[in-house]
Amino acid sequence: MSQAEWFTTYLQYENLKDLLSVILYTSQSFMTITPLLYHITYQKKEILFIHTGIVGGIVSHYHIIEDKPSKNFVELNKMTGDFDFVDNVGSNTQSIYVPIVRLIKSTLRFPVGQQHG
Repeated sequence: MSQAEWFTTYLQYENLKDLLSVILYTSQSFMTITPLLYHITYQKKEILFIHTGIVGGIVSHYHIIEDKPSKNFVELNKMTGDFDFVDNVGSNTQSIYVPIVRLIKSTLRFPVGQQHG
């Protein structure tokens, strides 16, 4: 086990809306940094995840989806948390537009084959 794995916590979300609420919360922090939304096919599963971290630990927030995302962004309403997949950044001032970054490979080891606990 590498040192990076010791300090990585994985949080699997029941649904995508809950995962995206992490982006809403983070985007409202004092640093106003919006995390990227990553997509990777891992062990034949389609995973969307957000990577956050502070000194001493990294958190990978993830949700397994049915199919690869066909759009380039998630339009996320800041007031309601409702979202939609879209092709381009729009002009809705009530929304933030989160790019979906498609990864080919990662050193992360998602616990997708393990029992829920």
